[in-house]
Amino acid sequence: MLLRVIDFECTGLKPPEAAICEIGWTDVRTSESDPAEVGDAQSMLVNPGHPIPPAARGVHHISDRDVRDAPPPGQAVIALMQSGSDGRAPDVFVAHNAAYDQQFFGGGAIPWICTRKVAFRLWPEAPDHKNQTLRYWLNVDAQYEFDSRQAMPSHRAGPDTYVTAHLILKALELTTVEQMIEWTRQPSLLPGAIHFGKHKGTPWSQVDPSYLEWLLKQVDMDPDVKCTARHWLSRRRADDR
Repeated sequence: MLLRVIDFECTGLKPPEAAICEIGWTDVRTSESDPAEVGDAQSMLVNPGHPIPPAARGVHHISDRDVRDAPPPGQAVIALMQSGSDGRAPDVFVAHNAAYDQQFFGGGAIPWICTRKVAFRLWPEAPDHKNQTLRYWLNVDAQYEFDSRQAMPSHRAGPDTYVTAHLILKALELTTVEQMIEWTRQPSLLPGAIHFGKHKGTPWSQVDPSYLEWLLKQVDMDPDVKCTARHWLSRRRADDR
């Protein structure tokens, strides 16, 4: 199976005002008989068709001059659909906060894995769930023949996919590709403490069950909040049996 980890550097947060100015990808190959393997990080500059705002440049440091002769987004993303070095087309797309990248590239019928959602499920106790934080918290640099040169600089598309690819390896020690795809299709299971209301700052595991029930009854409540409330209410009921 070929998991293609992708990342975009963009001129802003949402299209159509924002557009891609760099794409990156790193392939992860899995099989039933051999350990998963991470390929080399790849990247391509992209001409977004308009000037790159200073706020965006402050993150990735890509200039208008850098992308002047680069292909436009519609042409560049074709590279993400191409077969890998072994002639295999991608079976799954992977991104850290996949909902952001999917604004710019849908990926056709190929399923997605969001490593941020996966991290919420597998490592809720992490200090935060940014891919670089998880890189160091999980100590992936010391594992899997990690090449730190390919992970730099951060906030560039190729290096960020290389880091996320190694988070996938870590996740595969605990779960399956199929389970990660299913988690990605569902709302997020929020980590840490509740961030609003009268229980703000209380760990989700300690929130009063009656309040969790109230959250589930609210029609306009955020789906991620409802998913988390349902999870912990179920856990609390199971513990009381």
